[in-house]
Amino acid sequence: MDVEARVLDAIDEAETVRLLADLVRVPSVTGSDAESDLQDGCARMLTEWGLDVDMWKLDLDDLRAREGFPGTEAERAEGYGVVGVTEGEGVPALILQGHADVVPIGDPGKWEGQDPFGARLTATTLHGRGACDMKAGLAANLAVARALHRAGVRLARPLAVHCVVSEEDGGLGAFATLARGHTGEAAVITEPTGGALITATAGALTFRLEVAGRAAHGATRYEGVNAVEAFWPVLRAVRELERERNRDRDALFGANPVPYPIEIGTVRAGDWASTVPDLLVAEGRLGVRLGEDPAEARAALEAALAGLDDPWLRDNPVRVTWPGGQFASGRLPDGHPLAEETAAAVADATGAAPSRTAAPYGSDLRLYAAAGVPTLHYGPGDVRFAHAPREQVDLREVRDVTRALALLALRRCGVR
Repeated sequence: MDVEARVLDAIDEAETVRLLADLVRVPSVTGSDAESDLQDGCARMLTEWGLDVDMWKLDLDDLRAREGFPGTEAERAEGYGVVGVTEGEGVPALILQGHADVVPIGDPGKWEGQDPFGARLTATTLHGRGACDMKAGLAANLAVARALHRAGVRLARPLAVHCVVSEEDGGLGAFATLARGHTGEAAVITEPTGGALITATAGALTFRLEVAGRAAHGATRYEGVNAVEAFWPVLRAVRELERERNRDRDALFGANPVPYPIEIGTVRAGDWASTVPDLLVAEGRLGVRLGEDPAEARAALEAALAGLDDPWLRDNPVRVTWPGGQFASGRLPDGHPLAEETAAAVADATGAAPSRTAAPYGSDLRLYAAAGVPTLHYGPGDVRFAHAPREQVDLREVRDVTRALALLALRRCGVR
């Protein structure tokens, strides 16, 4: 039996599903203690499977002071990095990367009585927060490491498995991992791609808008200016800027009508039912175009809101600040062999060549690319289920991705 067949035979599908379920049952919301618990579990598994494991506590103050700090949104008391590296000579020929953190569950009632972290199984699907984004991808990475160990394969060049935190709110974990010196020749991030190869990602910048009003008693509202009403022309300007920024779209986005969305995610105004609100605070995300300097994207929003043709807002301009996660765009260099190598491994594992596309959201890809590590996304799950109360992943995709990544690791790293 050749080495590829031996490693594929060493992938136990039922065992991988159990691994995924165990990962989902850890409620590793970004910044929580459970996020650290899951990292500890990943480190223990990688150690058990023969990898040389580096687990370290992040120096949060040092990271915040570094150039390029990606920002955070969740409160955080601690964080841990985990990197496992197989034996082999030289720098890792391939990195498999996945994030351990998940977003909060939202309204518990929308889960229809199901435990969001219960890892509910049906015939072909696993349901639960993080199942799609991206514990299925994390499970696939871990399953590859386990299969190589079980098959007794010794790689000529190292394979690295990066387990990171804080991807959901900016990428602190990936930033810390790269700052610690864990790099490689190429990386695959197993974010959900629905079987496609994602070779470019747009960016996303978190913004905060403060719109002033003038307080008055609700009974004499005509003496005041309602900040909610003052927000209407701001929202119209945001939508017009979105249309303008999406007129010219990279062909890699295919039929996606809005690859660079601008969305208002939260709106808060007022502090008393019978008082005209004198302040509205809105927070949202601004899409960054491929290859665009994030500073240019910030300037576009600031200019659009500074130029509003509204008497009140001319005298009381909208205040724009940029807290939270700051995702630049990122892209695999054109012609880099990683795309063809991954596509060939996918075709051999599944019988079908994958399509190639770009994603309208920010990810850790841009941090690896900026560090000189050519990177793409390929992983199980449909991103439309990510962050949703119906979050789920098709277990057949988990199987296919695990097998494809095992082939890619063998081919990129070589066998002694």
